[in-house]
Amino acid sequence: MHAVAAEVAGADVAVPRAREPHAPVAAAATSTRSHGELDSALAAACEGDEGGFVTLYRDLQPRLLRYATALVGNDAEDVTAETWLQIARDLPRFSGDVDGFRGWASSICRNRAMDAARSRSRRPVTATDIDVLAEHPAPGDAAGSALEAMSTREAIALISELPQDQAEAVLLRAVVGLDAPSVATVLGKRPGAVRVAAHRGLRRLARMLDEGQVPRA
Repeated sequence: MHAVAAEVAGADVAVPRAREPHAPVAAAATSTRSHGELDSALAAACEGDEGGFVTLYRDLQPRLLRYATALVGNDAEDVTAETWLQIARDLPRFSGDVDGFRGWASSICRNRAMDAARSRSRRPVTATDIDVLAEHPAPGDAAGSALEAMSTREAIALISELPQDQAEAVLLRAVVGLDAPSVATVLGKRPGAVRVAAHRGLRRLARMLDEGQVPRA
């Protein structure tokens, strides 16, 4: 399992790159596999099945990569590689369904990103600051529809204008695909506080879009 983790976390599996300028941000929240298929892959991966692990990687890595990009910019690939190595190590002890797995993996990714952010002063970095994270809208929302039409870089640049609590909530909800209780667990907050932050963030994004405030990354 560790060998497979090292391969997929390196470059053996082709996944969307964090620096791809034309990939819609909403694409990360869409899975081509059903929950049932992913739950089966998770159960198999927990038993050491390499195919199950790769299935989980292909489903979640694009989401984590975009989340990590908003947290640490150009360090995102290193952060997600370390995330998957820890997942491979600890997966046999994981208990839960695929939604729980996504929340657990997001917590690992966030912790790794914070470690990377703390070490930034040792080298120059071009990245979005750890304090400017975001959450994304529900289908049909005006701000959400506009963000979905933007490139990943443009959407992250816009989201980075939000206050920290609103920004990170948007990323975890819409990009990673977590529900409010799962986001609350990752952030160490109450679900109600996450919902409020998400709502305020989306309203602010809608105002920014109406006013033509679309920063370029």
